[in-house]
Amino acid sequence: MTTASLGDKLVMSLDRALKTLSPGSARARRDNPAIHGVEGELDASQKKHAAGLMRVNHTGEVCAQALYQGQALTARRADIKDTMAKAAAEEIDHLAWCEDRLRELESRPSVLNPAFYALSFGVGALAGIAGDKWSLGFVAATEQQVCKHLQSHLDQLPEDDAKSRSILQQMLQDEEEHATRAIEAGGVQFNDGAKRGMTLLSRVMTRTTYRV
Repeated sequence: MTTASLGDKLVMSLDRALKTLSPGSARARRDNPAIHGVEGELDASQKKHAAGLMRVNHTGEVCAQALYQGQALTARRADIKDTMAKAAAEEIDHLAWCEDRLRELESRPSVLNPAFYALSFGVGALAGIAGDKWSLGFVAATEQQVCKHLQSHLDQLPEDDAKSRSILQQMLQDEEEHATRAIEAGGVQFNDGAKRGMTLLSRVMTRTTYRV
């Protein structure tokens, strides 16, 4: 079995980046959880708020793709690469679902996505270089942060926005599984200081992409 060269891996990473950042390119493997949801009556203000929340979550999924691709590029063990690839595939579902919902809300993804993708890819690659246990620990810590955001967004969604709610509930379940899987695979638990730093960075992403 031929092992891909670094050049091949970089080309594949670039292809994945273009597919992640190009609207309409993401294709979900699973049915959208909102497919059977009944659309409630949302006024203009509620629609705008729901769109802002879903735009934040869409950017979060863009970052997740970049993190996993960066980590897969530098991970040492084959089973870790497989873990990253599986999680990335599940995150594509989230990416597509969020994009679908943004379209229904007559909105769009954040224009800042390319910058956040590049930053996240670099962070993921550095985490992989640091070692597999740290890379997996970073995945777990990141997913735990994402779960907090998702729960907060579920609390903030307009009461009648059943479609967005069903998407976020499935995303929350998947992200919790990703965090658990990363720890079980040998990831280290990050300390509170590191988690606070990650929280500050996530707030920058949240506050900017909510509007743009």
